[in-house]
Amino acid sequence: MYSAVMSTPERLIEATRELLWERGYVGTSPKAIQQRAGAGQGSMYHHFAGKPDLALAAVTRTAAEMRGAAGQLLDGPGSANERIEAYLLRERDVMKGCPVGRLTMDPEVIASDALRAPVDETIGWLRGRLAEILQEGLDRGDLSPGLVPVEVAAAVVATVQGGYVLARASGSTAAFDSAVRGLLSLLAPAAPAGKA
Repeated sequence: MYSAVMSTPERLIEATRELLWERGYVGTSPKAIQQRAGAGQGSMYHHFAGKPDLALAAVTRTAAEMRGAAGQLLDGPGSANERIEAYLLRERDVMKGCPVGRLTMDPEVIASDALRAPVDETIGWLRGRLAEILQEGLDRGDLSPGLVPVEVAAAVVATVQGGYVLARASGSTAAFDSAVRGLLSLLAPAAPAGKA
């Protein structure tokens, strides 16, 4: 399943990342990790102190990957609206949901300060970066003057995460797409008076 050149720790981390996304923390057993990674119990415990240590490595990597992917779009060229639109419309596996956001639904992750920290930091980073971009748009006069960047940034994150929930509940990506289109219509700059 994994590249032959991938080290055992890498295979274990990747297997854990996939399983956490698919099954959550409780549903991810050390045996399932070992089977998916093609690694024995001795290898797992040689490289990691246990499931919590391995899960932390997996969650940290997933969070960093999400920040990297979002950052490429949010730090790219274009106006504030164009960059936020690029982030909202990027290709994603809507029916699987967000690999970081789904962890917030896992009681074992939320109960662990160590496992929750990279999740909280990533969501906080995303809200902060969106707020900065929205402030740039305000400063350039591209957005409605009454817009509060930190509140709208929270609404963007909530729309994406809530859109995943709506899509999974309905069994259709249309619900996610509808939520994103609705948010984009709210963020679209108003046409100047006298123009239609």
